[in-house]
This record gives sequence, C-alpha cells and structure tokens, in this order.
Amino acid sequence: MDKKLSILLVEDDKAACQAIELYIDELDDVSLIGIVSSSDKALEYVKTCMPEAVILDLELHQGSGSGLLFLSGLKQLDLPFYPFILITTNNSSVLIYDYARQAGADFIMAKHQADYSAKKVVDFLRMMKGAIHSKIATRAPEHSTTEAPEQRTKRIARRISLELDYVGISPKHIGYKYLSDAIQLILKEPTNKICTIIGSKYGKTESSVERAMQNAIDRAWRTSDIEDLLEHYTARISSDKGTPTLTEFIYYYANKIKNEY
Repeated sequence: MDKKLSILLVEDDKAACQAIELYIDELDDVSLIGIVSSSDKALEYVKTCMPEAVILDLELHQGSGSGLLFLSGLKQLDLPFYPFILITTNNSSVLIYDYARQAGADFIMAKHQADYSAKKVVDFLRMMKGAIHSKIATRAPEHSTTEAPEQRTKRIARRISLELDYVGISPKHIGYKYLSDAIQLILKEPTNKICTIIGSKYGKTESSVERAMQNAIDRAWRTSDIEDLLEHYTARISSDKGTPTLTEFIYYYANKIKNEY
C-alpha cells in the first residue's frame, strides 16, 4: 500500500472539524494527525509531527491567532521540508489571497463556493498526494521510509509528549513517563502486561505503575480546560467516572499515531 498522506487540520469550526475527521476515517490513503484551533499550537504540531499537508482555516475567529500568523511563523522554522498548505476561508479579498500566496499558501479554497464541502477539501489533497510526496522526497530523503529507527523513536516520543501536554498531563506528574512508555510499547506490539513491563523497567510494582498512570489521567480531566480535552481527546469515554480508563487512554493514542509513522 502506498504511504498515507499525513494531514494537520487547523480549524476552529467544530462542525467543519467533525466533517473532515469523519470523512478521513473512511479513507486508507490519508491520515489526520491532529486538529487544532490555534496558530501557535499548529506550529508546535508542525515542528513535532512534520505533517505533509495542512488544511488551514484563514480566520480562526473562535480559536486563537490566524492562518496568516501561522504562515508567518512557519517561515521561521528550520524544517527538513515544509508541508503543502491548503487554505480554506470565507474571505473573498483578492489582496488577502495574494498575501497568503506570497506567505507560502499553495492553494486557496473558498468556503462560500456553492460546491464547497469537507469531501472536496480532502479529495483535493488526495489528488495532490503523489506530487506532495515527490516534492518531499527530493527535499528530505531522511524523512522517507528509510528513516533510521532511532530517529523514528525520538520523533514518536516528541509526538506523544505533545499530545500529553495538550490534555494537561505534565512531565512533573509521576505517571507521565509511564504513559509515554506505555503508548510506545503498544505501538510496537499490543500486550496486556503493560504495567508489568514498565514496572520491571523502573523497579516499581505493577500496581504502583497502574495507579500513577490513572491518577495522571484523572488529574488532567479534573483540572484541564474542557475545550482542550474535547479538542484533543475525541474518543468516546465509557468510564462511569467521566474520565478515560487507562486502557482506553493508551490505546487511543497508540491507534491515533500508529498509521502516521
């Protein structure tokens, strides 16, 4: 199977986010690595996860920053390659369009078009997939399928760190390093002995490792902004406590990341 095209969605309209996410879930040639409504967070995602394409809302009225601020910040990053930028916007100003193109936008799609839809946005990137991958391959061979194992491991660790930070799980929390290890462990090979393996690594009991990880999750769901949780943890929570169980949490992030690397 051809390599999937990794996409970052920068959008503040929840309905638009859901429509794009649901459509991408039906496909096997593209993957959605994240959804953010802030230009600053989008830049963090680009640095850490290196998406190959970005669907960028120009306005971000309900989020923070703007698409133009993102493009300006992107120029300041030292990256092995720069993602293909597909702008979506309600703005119809020719001046703004020209500025966006000069700032680095590759294509602009107007939301006020009669035939605009989530499917059209994603399908355009699917059509461009071969050209995007070819461009990346000529500029960043180290990011290809021959990426060294240690580079891949470091990149996945950075990605996990970013995801944990977004839901409010800090490196200061005891369970942080256990959760990071657990997600990486499941990415390599699913097992029902997560706590046993991690406990052996750190010289801790299985029960103390499990308790530390669940406490870190519970604390995040008590103290983090609900909007951040809803934005970055989109799985259904079946726990009666209103927080993800340890297994739900670990497998959510393992499944989210596994097809991207």
